[in-house]
Amino acid sequence: MKVLITGSASRLGRAVAAELAPEHTLRLMDEDPVASIGEAEVVHGSLLEPEIAWRAVRGVDAVVHTGEPPATLAAGLSREQALLERATRGTHVLLSAAVEAGVGRVVYGSTLAIFAAYPDDVYISERWEPQPRAAMGPLSRYLGELTCREMTRTHHIGITALRLGEVVVEEEVQDAEPNLLWLDVRDAARAFGCALRRDTGQAAAWPQRWEVYHIAADIPNAKYLIDHARGMGYEPRHNFAAHWSAAPGASA
Repeated sequence: MKVLITGSASRLGRAVAAELAPEHTLRLMDEDPVASIGEAEVVHGSLLEPEIAWRAVRGVDAVVHTGEPPATLAAGLSREQALLERATRGTHVLLSAAVEAGVGRVVYGSTLAIFAAYPDDVYISERWEPQPRAAMGPLSRYLGELTCREMTRTHHIGITALRLGEVVVEEEVQDAEPNLLWLDVRDAARAFGCALRRDTGQAAAWPQRWEVYHIAADIPNAKYLIDHARGMGYEPRHNFAAHWSAAPGASA
């Protein structure tokens, strides 16, 4: 397939591109400078611009919308406004262009941080109701997820939302305190690859066109359950074993 990857200058975007490059033709997009991979095309610009979004989606079979904001966004209130605008209007502009271009499938990068209000001694599946706090980072991702969901109600496009944990590199957090949200960026990238196999854009009922998966590490007594994601082939390889085997109460 020919796949557009948004936010491709980010760590997540680069990992997704590296994961998909062997099997797919890529088009990379970001507001920040993007290092091309092999023969990949590069589109530089903002999803807030309909003409740029149309140019980005034209001729592709699928879109990986990582949800990653540009690293160059300003700090403070202006950053919060920019995050909100890109997650909502930017996602809507992108999806509208994708529908017009006949793109059949989209994968969106949401976040498990929308469950942070729940205590750590519960086991959260996709059936749980998100309770996002007012912090604009996770809240904007969730609003982007809702934008995706609503597009499947009215258009024949299949969209998969991946609620990702906190994206890190296992080797870089060896000396940090264990975190239930940790997700190695390489496993996150593999999850996007798995989700691209879903081809439900022509399903008659909108709930068949829409799906949500929780993407996290496989750790003892996990707060975030990944059984549903395993059903699409997701199996994390980086599970921070050194941390959890030493943690109190960890199972063998």
